[in-house]
Amino acid sequence: MAVKQSQQEMQTGPITLKGEQLTLNQLAAIACDYNPVVLGADAVQRVNRCREMVEELVKANKVVYGVTTGFGKFSDVTISSEDSAGLQANLIRSHACAVGLPLPEATVRAIMLLRANALAKGYSGIRLETLQLLVDCLNRGVHPIIPEQGSLGASGDLAPLSHLALVLMGEGEAVYNGKRMGGHEALTQAGLKPIQLQAKEGLSLINGTQIMTAIGALTYVNAQRLAKTADAIAALTVECLQGITDAFADELQRVRPYPEQIGVAANLRKLLDGSQLTTRQGDIRVQDAYSLRCLPQVHGATRQVLAYVEDKLDVEMNAATDNPLLFLEEGVVISGGNFHGQPMAFAMDFLKIGMSELANISERRTERLVNPALSGGLPAFLSQQPGMASGMMIPQYVSASLVSENKVLAHPASVDSIPSSANQEDHVSMGTTAARHAAQVIDNTAKVLAIELICAAEAAVFRGVDKLAPSTRTLFDKVRELVPPLTTDRSLGKEIEIIASVLSKGEFLHAVEKVSGPLY
Repeated sequence: MAVKQSQQEMQTGPITLKGEQLTLNQLAAIACDYNPVVLGADAVQRVNRCREMVEELVKANKVVYGVTTGFGKFSDVTISSEDSAGLQANLIRSHACAVGLPLPEATVRAIMLLRANALAKGYSGIRLETLQLLVDCLNRGVHPIIPEQGSLGASGDLAPLSHLALVLMGEGEAVYNGKRMGGHEALTQAGLKPIQLQAKEGLSLINGTQIMTAIGALTYVNAQRLAKTADAIAALTVECLQGITDAFADELQRVRPYPEQIGVAANLRKLLDGSQLTTRQGDIRVQDAYSLRCLPQVHGATRQVLAYVEDKLDVEMNAATDNPLLFLEEGVVISGGNFHGQPMAFAMDFLKIGMSELANISERRTERLVNPALSGGLPAFLSQQPGMASGMMIPQYVSASLVSENKVLAHPASVDSIPSSANQEDHVSMGTTAARHAAQVIDNTAKVLAIELICAAEAAVFRGVDKLAPSTRTLFDKVRELVPPLTTDRSLGKEIEIIASVLSKGEFLHAVEKVSGPLY
């Protein structure tokens, strides 16, 4: 499975925001690699036309939620047209009360991108100059400080998104050129000017699912890389444990024809091609333990989860999720619930579960590598001085700790709901909590896989590095560039962190695919 690509992604230069067809690859390029963006001509036209509709509604004193009324339980309070601008400023200031650590810069960039893309659809009624300022901040590196906690995941990600809107008003805080400063100063240094929000604009900026979707999208991209790399790490472990390759036979997979299971088995056959360490059934034993024999089934099931999550992200990244929405052709304004994060909440909870299992089975393989009762002749804890040196004893403890933590984090956030706004908003998704926990699970999973990889590299030395398959030998060599052999005990904590970081960036996967060819 690969993240979908579009023809536009093959180009260099700015990515055009149209309010639709934004892909995960484009999001990653903009959020992580600072690819610039521009508004499409059709999007500009739709935004302008929709804004005209808002201004006509204000002039006519029509009752429209959040334009000529208060918010939430205050929706039955009428606001005069003269107070509409003040209403929007009050909305942002009052709602900007998120707490916790600031979200990472890449996540903030993804949030800004997704909010701009949603507004570019032309259903929100924002002014073009306000949307353009958001795009300019993204392109010039003005990154609002957005605390990570405080969203219920319904009525949109109100509290954290308000911190983004504050900076557009010249308030709040932002990071510019690596320095944290006031929002007005950040805009000034970037050559930009703050805006005064007009009717509906505050609501248009904060009523949406962009926090949970941004966290979820970047987490998914990371998870997808790790899932592929996990196949390569598992293949190296299979060799070190003299695993039986019959379990990966294509004919076996095709009588239980899940495409993902078939794909993972094909990966394993490709990665193990040329190995002198693997065995056939009956050579040493008839069957391997489940953590080796069931690799296609378990890793394949995680790929099924990722496919589900990708499908939901593709929709949500290109959706209009604020309230109310204006429909030009029909000439109507409809209050609804597109801001409700339930689809993302379920997807993120599912992602947590799928990736937790990838870590679970990895830790079990690590245990088999270090346990002399299970490893088939490898020294206890892969120590070169058993008894005197503990070798890889404690990294397995760390792996078990991380796996246990994942089990707590994998508890679904989406099954919880706490009413808010005097019970007007009486069911919420907790989707942003689910997304934040998913990001933690994937971070833990990278470390668990890093521990397996470091242990497998040590085991390969005992089995014979020259007997590895070409693909897994490449993996071994890449590890050795970063982690020297464990000839005597030393602290491995930083090395585990380094390997986990490189795994998350896809560098090990890229090196292996140069030899094996593209993996499923």
